[in-house]
Amino acid sequence: MIFSMLSKLAHQAGFTTVGELDTAGLRFSPEVRAMCAADRCGKYNKSWSCPPACGTPEEIAQKAARYSRGLLVQTTGIMADDFDWEAIRQVEQLHKKQFDTLVRQVKYLVPHCLPMGCGVCTRCRRCTYPDKPCRFPGKVYPSMEACGLLVSEVCQLAGVPYYYGSRTITYTSCILMNERENDHGNCKRTL
Repeated sequence: MIFSMLSKLAHQAGFTTVGELDTAGLRFSPEVRAMCAADRCGKYNKSWSCPPACGTPEEIAQKAARYSRGLLVQTTGIMADDFDWEAIRQVEQLHKKQFDTLVRQVKYLVPHCLPMGCGVCTRCRRCTYPDKPCRFPGKVYPSMEACGLLVSEVCQLAGVPYYYGSRTITYTSCILMNERENDHGNCKRTL
């Protein structure tokens, strides 16, 4: 019942596609994580949401093992051409905004959950890592890739497409939780 409610909330938040995951199939791969170490985005070792600050794939896999299910969400947009950087940026911003809204709602219903976002954190102009604590520790989520997940594999597990055709851009995130809402223990529900 909780997943049908969360799926409805995800659609209401504006996501293009919503799928459910069985976490038993997730593979947290050091090889995927190694792509982060190549530092193509310039954030490796410079952000609380990125490696190495977000933990090793083994540590994240250990956290993920506490959860039985997951909700995968996607935002897909259309680009004028393959280099439509404005559309790419707009779809990313929209996806992150929608994901923030969804995570807040999920945490209210299921306080113990593990959100994994997309891309690098963009909350602050300059991250405090490693000199000071994160300014928004409850609102920063490592990307699925930073956790060691190959997004195309996770999409396949959820039964949703990874690629929607030429001139499309899709951002994908997920939230891991337990199947029954009372599996999270007795803790105070907060926003």
